[in-house]
Amino acid sequence: MIMKFDFLTHFTTLLEGLEAEGRYRRFRTLERPVGRFPEGEITHPGGSKQPVTIWCSNDYLGMGHNPHVLAAMQQALLQHGAGAGGTRNIAGTTGEMAALETLMAAHHGKESALVFSSGYTANEGALSVLGKMLPDAIVFSDALNHASMISGIRLGASDKKIFPHNDADALKKLLMSEPAGRPKIVALESVYSMEGDIAPLKDIVRIARQYGALIYLDEVHAVGMYGPHGAGIAEREDVMDQIDIVEGTFGKAYGVVGGYIAGSRAIIDAVRSFSSSFIFTTALPPTILAGAAASVEYLRNSDAERLSQRRAVDRLKFKMKAAGLPFMEGESHIVPLVVGEARCCSAVTNALLDTYGIYVQPINYPTVPKGTERMRLIATGSHTDAHVDALVAALTELWQVHAIPAKQSA
Repeated sequence: MIMKFDFLTHFTTLLEGLEAEGRYRRFRTLERPVGRFPEGEITHPGGSKQPVTIWCSNDYLGMGHNPHVLAAMQQALLQHGAGAGGTRNIAGTTGEMAALETLMAAHHGKESALVFSSGYTANEGALSVLGKMLPDAIVFSDALNHASMISGIRLGASDKKIFPHNDADALKKLLMSEPAGRPKIVALESVYSMEGDIAPLKDIVRIARQYGALIYLDEVHAVGMYGPHGAGIAEREDVMDQIDIVEGTFGKAYGVVGGYIAGSRAIIDAVRSFSSSFIFTTALPPTILAGAAASVEYLRNSDAERLSQRRAVDRLKFKMKAAGLPFMEGESHIVPLVVGEARCCSAVTNALLDTYGIYVQPINYPTVPKGTERMRLIATGSHTDAHVDALVAALTELWQVHAIPAKQSA
């Protein structure tokens, strides 16, 4: 009798292991009715509905419900229909796509831009092409770069060196150790979403330029949020002209979906021509492109949403510090609250939902290292003082109930 591998038992065992470690991810059916954000509604198994306050959305400025964005999408839907019809190489490029890419190039002061289906595929597609197409290239990657950047660097199959997170001096030593004429790529993020901190961009740009490195900057958590026109940390720090490739997303502060890169015409065209994640992916539909363009244009001219959001973030950090809650005090709008153990993190987030009607998802390994499990709290421009105060009061009670060490963060 031929022995057959028991696939179902194997995968069931893997899932049971995740459950035992407290790392099994359960998806909630969450609705965000237009006009009510950050209030939402969860539908539980069996059909019962629970009103909740959402505290973990990447729609930082509420642009997913902005009337200008919705109107642009509705008009594009009625004019062009639902889909794109295929990849751009086969089905063609829509006028909305051409307009959005022109807008994003201008937004970042670059010659050209290329839109991808997501920020993940943008990073993976661009970095893999750089690694493959530059002869004997070496990538210098921040230790906490996103999984999409790591995947792109790995697919590029070039040499790589990891420098300690946000350590410009360590980066300099690594760059110095390589021959002057070797193609070097420095890859980093501007805002690190799991730490809540911001890269020392001016220092890193200066050092990278000194040693002739190409600079690849992921601004997904910064575009729409920082700079006079929302073009990111590079705009805020006035170093945009020294960044070779900027990568961003429409799926966070801009409230829609999709990713993009912007840079010199030659580099962007090379990525367009050689990136598998671009070539073989169905294009975004005109509705999405129109909504993204409307959101970018709106936030280029309106600072009200950013100011409102910063006020809510400041209040949240002030209240949490006063309560002794161990959040990571980075400069950005992201507030990571460390629990430090997966099962406890899940227990706290479950209690927030069940007892207080507050929706937050736990962040566990492999997204963050084991022992640093956390909640990633996001105060948006739509969160009121009452929302903030209710969250901090609930967290303070839960920290006492679960005996989590409550201490000021360093």
